[in-house]
Amino acid sequence: TRIQKPMDNLQRLEEIAHELMDVFEVHAPPVPIESMLQHPKQGMWEEVDVNQLSGTFLSIKDQYSPRMSLARLLARHIATSQWGKDRGILDIIKKDEDMLRAFARMIVMPSVMVKGLTASSRNPMTLSTEFEAPEEDARQRLLELF
Repeated sequence: TRIQKPMDNLQRLEEIAHELMDVFEVHAPPVPIESMLQHPKQGMWEEVDVNQLSGTFLSIKDQYSPRMSLARLLARHIATSQWGKDRGILDIIKKDEDMLRAFARMIVMPSVMVKGLTASSRNPMTLSTEFEAPEEDARQRLLELF
């Protein structure tokens, strides 16, 4: 078996994020992170009562920071579910917080939707508004894709 390079891992996570959008029939931003957590498809992960989350869990640096916190929670749930294990997500992110964060960004700002924007819309401020993501995450996502 060959050792997976980080780029292969990122590509694999992109494919899985794309598959998630198909499974949940998400075709336009913003991606319904909260509803995906609360209403997983059959055989995916345990549903999460987002009302049970403590305020300290949610980062509030930016108006959209709580969404990114939820996206990371969703990414962890996906990774530890049988569905995620079948796709090798846990192996990719378990020792790498950066990979988890990258996967969360992929879920919030799927590549196909970002690439579907006009070139002039591909800036952190517009992405932040369209996808309801913090500008810093939007900036990082653009760097990952272009």
